[in-house]
Amino acid sequence: MDSPFGSGADAFDDAPLFRELQRVMSSSSGPVNWEMARQIGIANAQEGRDDPAPTADDHRMFEEVARVAELHVARFTGLEEPTDVAEIKPVRRADWVNANTQGMRELLEPAAQRIAAAMGEATREALGPDVPPEMQAMSGMFEQLSPLLLGAQVGTVLGFLGQRVLGQYDIAIPRSGPGVLLFVVSNIAQFERDWSLDPTDFRTFIAIHEVTHRFEFARPWARERFAELLRDFLSTLKIDAAAMQERLATLDASDPQAVQSLMESEEGLFGAVLDDEQRIKLGRIQAFMAAAEGYGDHVMNALGSELLPSFGRILEAMRRYREGEAGDPVFERLLGIEMKREQYVQGAKFCDTVVELTDEATLASMWDSVEAMPSLPEIEEPRLWLARSA
Repeated sequence: MDSPFGSGADAFDDAPLFRELQRVMSSSSGPVNWEMARQIGIANAQEGRDDPAPTADDHRMFEEVARVAELHVARFTGLEEPTDVAEIKPVRRADWVNANTQGMRELLEPAAQRIAAAMGEATREALGPDVPPEMQAMSGMFEQLSPLLLGAQVGTVLGFLGQRVLGQYDIAIPRSGPGVLLFVVSNIAQFERDWSLDPTDFRTFIAIHEVTHRFEFARPWARERFAELLRDFLSTLKIDAAAMQERLATLDASDPQAVQSLMESEEGLFGAVLDDEQRIKLGRIQAFMAAAEGYGDHVMNALGSELLPSFGRILEAMRRYREGEAGDPVFERLLGIEMKREQYVQGAKFCDTVVELTDEATLASMWDSVEAMPSLPEIEEPRLWLARSA
């Protein structure tokens, strides 16, 4: 059977789109083509939208609200402040995509390596020992396409997020490197216009959210714990390589619309096959993320109600804004990890309930150590966590 991609090195000759993609392919090595991700992410984030550089007033206002937020988050939570002083950076959408293209490498490359290994193994098993030349060419084409399509998928997700995110921790994961808080000025200003919000109040609200996550993830164990959970999940993950190959084999490489549909698919590029052990590992990641995002929302709402005259309007605007968010695209589309908005909501309810039954200091103690963090059953029933923590 002839390969749908043709054969040999000239497979893309009649597809202008892919001739350009080949140029980009040569600019990056590894399981993900990060230059492809960056270019697609910036193009999608800026499509049909103004993305002006932040003004001097923007820099001054975000510096002020972030420093105020740091003082109040430290006072309210009792968490130890990070040892470094965060750089406050109002940015364009393109800047946010650039920063997160780099920041996502550490998170996504282990998953991409697993995909590449599974694809190679499945291809070798399917071809067997006596491989016709045309099938050898098809196998080589799969190897070329994998980093390209993974890069395109990453870029598509980052571009979608770049149109919507307000700050650095809209992707609420621990980061390496020096402390930086990014504020996407165009998106924040558009949100303020759309919902007729007071800029000072709303920007303080966003700053509280960002600073709270920075305090959480500054715990000396937090970043390594998240990385450990992800490595453990990916180390034994079974990938449906046959289904992935089938999707690629039926792709018409000369049809840009077909390629775009594959990149934008809600299914992601691979399907994870979860057994009971994998579901336990998945639950640990879900618990970490629900606790982190839930605590961020809890502190943001508590301080917002205390400090901001227009908090009620902001809260209603945020509630409506999030209504269409079914899940987390970074985890679901790029890692195959189910992370629903309801799980984040449950994390916030856990925090609210713990404070109702005890106090803020007791709740903040979950950031004392790995062992102090709540499990998924404890997030669903906070009294279990309180009994264990007593």
